Amino acid sequence: MSLARLVITAVTVEGRSKSAVAREYGVTRFWVQTLVKRFETEGEAAFEPRSRRPHHNPRAVGLELEDQIIRLRKTLTRRGLDAGAETIAAHLATAGVSPVPAVSTIWRILSRRGFVAPQPQKRPARCGGGSAPNSPTNAGRPTSPTGGSPTAARSRSATFSTTAPGSASPRWPG
Repeated sequence: MSLARLVITAVTVEGRSKSAVAREYGVTRFWVQTLVKRFETEGEAAFEPRSRRPHHNPRAVGLELEDQIIRLRKTLTRRGLDAGAETIAAHLATAGVSPVPAVSTIWRILSRRGFVAPQPQKRPARCGGGSAPNSPTNAGRPTSPTGGSPTAARSRSATFSTTAPGSASPRWPG
């Protein structure tokens, strides 16, 4: 038995006060009043839980604007231009659309309509050899100030010498 049914039954059938029922079941008196009014007007439907979703959203993007966003995406892609959400927002602003939807809203529309958001680029591999200074493979080993492993730092510093023996100018490998 649901809590709403218990509360409504306690007030309407047993004739108890709304305040006493609210105290006993640990709910507010206002909620008890709301349930009783709902039962008096709707009958058995008052026992069913209600959705908390808003009935409307005044800032929702209309279907015409969604279609315009999709057309812009297809046109920009066909021309080989950037067709990201920021670019689409800029084109909408230039076209006089007011208010322009947020970039996140544009991405949501594109993904809902079958366009996949681009995945972030993978970071390039580290140069300099070795693993990260604080990684488990380098735990407890000293690191060079330039990053990488100590052996990689030694091999980098040994690639050239600043001066050749008996000469005053630097000598570069080569």
